[in-house]
Amino acid sequence: MRKIILSFLLVLLPGITLASTEGAHLDRADVDLHNQQSLQRGAKLFVNYCLSCHSAQHQRYSRMGRDLGLTDQQVIDNLMFASDKVGNQMTIAMNRKDAKAWFGAPPPDLTLVARVRGADWLYTYLRTFYADETRPFGVNNVVFPSVGMPNVLWELQGVQKPVYKTVEHEGESKDVLDHLELAEPGKLTPTEYDQAVRDLVNFLVYMGEPVQLERKALGVKVILFLLVFFVVAYLLKKEYWKDVH
Repeated sequence: MRKIILSFLLVLLPGITLASTEGAHLDRADVDLHNQQSLQRGAKLFVNYCLSCHSAQHQRYSRMGRDLGLTDQQVIDNLMFASDKVGNQMTIAMNRKDAKAWFGAPPPDLTLVARVRGADWLYTYLRTFYADETRPFGVNNVVFPSVGMPNVLWELQGVQKPVYKTVEHEGESKDVLDHLELAEPGKLTPTEYDQAVRDLVNFLVYMGEPVQLERKALGVKVILFLLVFFVVAYLLKKEYWKDVH
């Protein structure tokens, strides 16, 4: 019974997530799983900025390396900082109890985050942190208000500040967020940062379904087979029924 309830909740979760962010404008991520260089850059960003707190326990370093066109030695030298065996899963050393005490809740595993949230949501989320002194970590987020996560990419992006505008609603004036403005530049230009986030999201999309390209290629082959089989079956049917009146 517990498994049935869990499966039902997992089916509903994407809809719940979309409902919670309804109204927020999402920028298009334009991910490309055929771009191995983008995936490699995204993997580097993931292990350097995300893997210290967030695990990806359903992904193995060795599988990631093969899919991204890397040798085991390249993975060991460049992408393995939390494990000593290339066949291990991408786990973290942080204890869940300690994480709950520090952050209020353990940081979620990110293996399937792109399938739950969507690429456009992640792309917009990682680009819309802004300074907010009322929050515990000093930042808030446009698509995830009252976010409990710090902006781990701030040194690349810099610090953004919110710019508000006053709107009239039912006879009352109200300040609403208009746009974000770069107050302190980071190591990357805004264009470079957008590309870096796109690479990271590209990797997260890959990680959510490593066989996606193979699945789509197989699907095309199956459709072509069915089309050819339909022609053969139709001609066979005509042959069998030609004398039936």
